[in-house]
Amino acid sequence: MRKIYIAGNWKMNKTSAETTTFLNELVQFNQNWQSDQVVQIICPPFLYLESAKKTVLNSNIFIGAQNCSDQNNGAYTGEISVQMLKDIQMDYCIIGHSERRQFYGETDTLIQKKYLKLKESNIKAIICIGETLSEREANRTFDIIDTQLSGIFKEIHLEETESLLIAYEPVWAIGTGKTATPEQAQEVHQYIRNWFNDRYNKEIAENIAILYGGSVKPDNIKELLACADIDGGLIGGAALDIESYKKMLMTAGE
Repeated sequence: MRKIYIAGNWKMNKTSAETTTFLNELVQFNQNWQSDQVVQIICPPFLYLESAKKTVLNSNIFIGAQNCSDQNNGAYTGEISVQMLKDIQMDYCIIGHSERRQFYGETDTLIQKKYLKLKESNIKAIICIGETLSEREANRTFDIIDTQLSGIFKEIHLEETESLLIAYEPVWAIGTGKTATPEQAQEVHQYIRNWFNDRYNKEIAENIAILYGGSVKPDNIKELLACADIDGGLIGGAALDIESYKKMLMTAGE
């Protein structure tokens, strides 16, 4: 049975003190609440990754980065390499987020390079894919998903035991308050799982965790998680508030 992932993508939010306060409260919460089925991931800004990791030490909370470079080292001002993330023992890393694609021109080819770097370093990748509103309205959702997956996984060999997370994030539902209906989300999640089944095999397709990332909140997460192919959420705004995050964890653990 696949686990449920509740991953908080904090984006460019929170100070050092706010990060520590949130994580200390989460650690305390976990002393009284446990679920073997739920995986907790928090992805703070780069500045606070190392302190965040130390704050949750010896807990069941994982820390992830929001991005990484496709280069090992060198004259790349402002970039953070996978080796640097490995050095501070990062567990996960988000790549290909729609905001990275939209604002910084990231391509599927670049995302593939980042994925390979993470794979080499045994850091679990959370690979984001999804369509824009105009693409959905033009009935191109599945074409876009196929193009993105094909570009990222071109000539990539996957093992049956591959620990891989795909986050489907309809761009039109990120930060807009709009959310795909459970039926809409499930349809795309099922397509993604079938894509891996067709390109690889059933074992790989069944092992891959597919998260939904589009305005997930405490009041809609239960319906989303009830869908057969939705294995959790990559959550933005609702993961910034500790009470909101705890509610989503408890719902996931029901």
